[in-house]
Amino acid sequence: MEQLPDLVARHEIHEILIAAPSATGEEMRHIVSACDACGVRFKTLPGIGELINGNVSIKALRDVNYQDLLGRPAVKLKEAQIRDYLHNQVVLVTGAGGSIGSELCRQIVRFNPKQLILMDVSEPSLYEIQMELKHGVGYLDYVMVLGAVQNESLVDRTFRKYRPHVVFHAAAYKHVPMLERNPWQAVWNNIRGAQVMMEKAVEMNAGRFILVSTDKAVRPTNVMGASKRCCERLLHAHQGSRTRMMAVRFGNVVGSAGSVVPLFRKQIEAGGPVTVTHPEVTRYFMTIPEACQLILQAGALGVGGEVFILEMGTPVKIVDMAMDLIRLSGKEPGRDIEIVYSSLRPGEKLYEELITEGEGIVGTEHEDIMVLRSNGCFDGYGDQDGYREWLMRHLNELYQIADTFDACAIKTKLNGIVPEYMVQDAECVL
Repeated sequence: MEQLPDLVARHEIHEILIAAPSATGEEMRHIVSACDACGVRFKTLPGIGELINGNVSIKALRDVNYQDLLGRPAVKLKEAQIRDYLHNQVVLVTGAGGSIGSELCRQIVRFNPKQLILMDVSEPSLYEIQMELKHGVGYLDYVMVLGAVQNESLVDRTFRKYRPHVVFHAAAYKHVPMLERNPWQAVWNNIRGAQVMMEKAVEMNAGRFILVSTDKAVRPTNVMGASKRCCERLLHAHQGSRTRMMAVRFGNVVGSAGSVVPLFRKQIEAGGPVTVTHPEVTRYFMTIPEACQLILQAGALGVGGEVFILEMGTPVKIVDMAMDLIRLSGKEPGRDIEIVYSSLRPGEKLYEELITEGEGIVGTEHEDIMVLRSNGCFDGYGDQDGYREWLMRHLNELYQIADTFDACAIKTKLNGIVPEYMVQDAECVL
């Protein structure tokens, strides 16, 4: 690396190709820093795994992106454990056309399930993952269910006909500012949808139910986070059933729909400016494959009632990410591309947390995965039956309020169910 600037100058090099796909985050940062100091463009060659899987052609080069710079090695699956509960089983994935749901489908088919049930409310997204499985992977044992997870009749017919043994519930609305202004959709889609899926999984004796949650459920300051915390509480209400129920909580997913990285790239391509909400905003980041590997591994490790989290390393400042992406595009922050601050959006935190009050961390046999066990989650309710009765009564009241589109009343009721939810004022669309 020390000789790189001299080599670039001596040979008038205009572009550097980085052929180190197995480099760690720290090593990649060092390489990128050295390339950046030379003032020339640089790209990375694809890894051999990408070539073998057909994800890229031998001629393809990929731009260096922030997935290379997360500062920690990628999570590795313990595949034997996952195969034990997925092989030759009927598996249902909700939100199957989304960023997380579609990647789950790609990874699940590697374990040869008996049948894969794809459920999504978006016709284009469902069609896209269907075509990928059919023509890209050659997997044909799938069924497409186009519809909403809160549709009880549809969910009931789906469970009764296909009898899924494993359910991955990834369907949810996730855009924080949009749900602040449309909170009834968080109630119907996120909370009611999760309740319908959980109750049907228990009724039909599914073996496992894995809920995809978020770090925004920890001491939430927004409707989206509060709705996902409600889903976690629903999961605890079903603890002890014959269906093993567990949740997976993770941070921001690089490259997912709504992620900040694609937005920054578009802004850089347009010549700037790059907009950051606040200079001190920090987030935990992981890749889409990592998120899905955590979900699959949790399904193997869980015995019921747990919340799993990934060892996420150090949170990253969003402004540092923006500067890195600008430099990776061959430009200089402040000189070629300006960074402007737009202020925090409705419901947005300066930083996110992975653990909430009353949760104890327990290690697992997977070195990168921790499990959170709720300490006394039924305290104050008598027992689990009392807790479940209390929760269902308040959720039914919440659903009635959501039908009125009264945003203030919805947030007040959410706060009654999730006391740690810090209600924020936000303009509503209605």
